[in-house]
Amino acid sequence: MLRLPAGPNIYGRNGHRYFLYSGIALYESVVGGMPSYQSLSGQLKDMPAMPTTEPGKAYHWPSSANAALAYLTRNYFTSASAEQKGAIDSLENALNQQYKSDPDVDSAEYQRSVTLGKTVAERIFDWSAADGSGTVYPLYVPPAGPGLWAPTPPNFPQADGPYWGLNRPMVVGALDGTWPPAPPTYSTNPSSVYYAMVKEVYDVSQTLTPEQTAIGLYYRDNPGFVSGTHYIYMFHQIMRDEDPQLDFYALAYAKYSVCYYESFRGCWTTKYTYNVERPIRYIREVLNHPTWSPLFNTPGHPDYPSGHSTNAAVFATVFSDLFGPNYSFTLHTYDNLGMTPRHYNSFDEMVTEIAKARLYAGIHYSLSCSEGNKQGKKIAENILNMEKFKK
Repeated sequence: MLRLPAGPNIYGRNGHRYFLYSGIALYESVVGGMPSYQSLSGQLKDMPAMPTTEPGKAYHWPSSANAALAYLTRNYFTSASAEQKGAIDSLENALNQQYKSDPDVDSAEYQRSVTLGKTVAERIFDWSAADGSGTVYPLYVPPAGPGLWAPTPPNFPQADGPYWGLNRPMVVGALDGTWPPAPPTYSTNPSSVYYAMVKEVYDVSQTLTPEQTAIGLYYRDNPGFVSGTHYIYMFHQIMRDEDPQLDFYALAYAKYSVCYYESFRGCWTTKYTYNVERPIRYIREVLNHPTWSPLFNTPGHPDYPSGHSTNAAVFATVFSDLFGPNYSFTLHTYDNLGMTPRHYNSFDEMVTEIAKARLYAGIHYSLSCSEGNKQGKKIAENILNMEKFKK
């Protein structure tokens, strides 16, 4: 089965959307062969009707899945290199030849399956074009004032994704009850909660061990992945390791991609509502450490809550649902950079380390990480508890 490319830099800023719609398309291309499950049409926001199977006719589901993913991959990754486009064509063709040569699949069944998968993908692609991501908004001007977010040195990145939360939701009610409490009131008083929150970041930075530094750098995602797409790679790695049957893979892809997308909407809406400053400015200007810097450049969006922490909790919640909470695994995301793989004995252990990684790196407060964890877990639970994937 053709799968989306999993290497660094392939996804870009729209990675969340591409992953989402590809996961839905894969699921819809094969759900006709999954008697205990149903189409998501009518359950996800504005999702169009999907093509139906012909009664009494056989379908070859891998052929349908291959056609759906190949179509979306080409149409989403239009800026892929010639080599990458060639790899997509080569893989699709190789799988098609394999499926057509299967003695148990006649030509009519094969063609019927390909037509189904492509039709699903066409409808999903058209639906995706109207999700609001292409809306041209005015240049975002962050509110000014003490404790409010502003671009930070040394590269002063502009606001990343300030309007992301305005994109079409997938699941109505997904964000219910997930709003984090207001952060501490800004203060320069050394006895204040706000002062202590920032000072912790500085104090931790002064006593980092080599292992803590390695943890902080592992999740910097640059070079490599942007805007949290590290979690897409993590999904692909675990699914490759498990090598499940097509129906399980499609179900997992759909569940996770919907939860992942909604976690970005929830987190980014919260970020640009509270607009909490990043640690570097306060540490330099209020704590009076003008040369202090985090382990790497601070990303261009407000601090509270932590996006990585939100995404990690979503990942852990969905994958605990799929494989159980005590799943042992080793991440190999940055083997190509010579970084030591990260091993975890459970998904919750991974969540805890990723939250610490943002503190170790000096780019997030502990509170932003803990509240991000809570928000992500609740978003995923909301969606999974709705039982949208079952009949």
